[in-house]
Amino acid sequence: MPEAIEITNMKKNANDRDYVLNAVQENGKLLEFAANSFHNDKEIVYKAVKNNPEALEFAGNNLRKDREIVYESVSRLGWTYCYVDDDLKDDKELLLAGLEKSGQILYFASPEMRDDKEVILKAIEEKPIIIKYASKRLRNDLDVGISVMSKNKKCFQFLEPEVQKNEKIQEIKNAE
Repeated sequence: MPEAIEITNMKKNANDRDYVLNAVQENGKLLEFAANSFHNDKEIVYKAVKNNPEALEFAGNNLRKDREIVYESVSRLGWTYCYVDDDLKDDKELLLAGLEKSGQILYFASPEMRDDKEVILKAIEEKPIIIKYASKRLRNDLDVGISVMSKNKKCFQFLEPEVQKNEKIQEIKNAE
């Protein structure tokens, strides 16, 4: 299959800032084919991510630390949280915005965020099975246990033994 004309043109003009800026405003994923220097150009990367949140994948390391760019992507397409620099992994607002779209991203969260009850309750709302990545303390929390079990009884196996024995948890588990 021949290469798309947009890709061919981007490769030919990869070092032309004006061309790259205009191209990524129309198709953010074309950032992949721009000169490496543009992967660290905030204006270009922001426009690319604004057009297509997936373009965060092609942002330079410094811009994966830029909260404005990262928030633009993650708040619209939660799974791009996997590209976020570790410096932003403790940003609760950013994580909660991503969890609105995908509970699965808890997998990439910092240990501190995996031990935050509000974060865990938001994550299991969208993806109950993700409870397995919550901290041990929260897998032993009765409120969290009841919440996750009311959504998916298969999550019982990921709860801590102490909370598994709780009468309310057992009641949910054994209900038809």
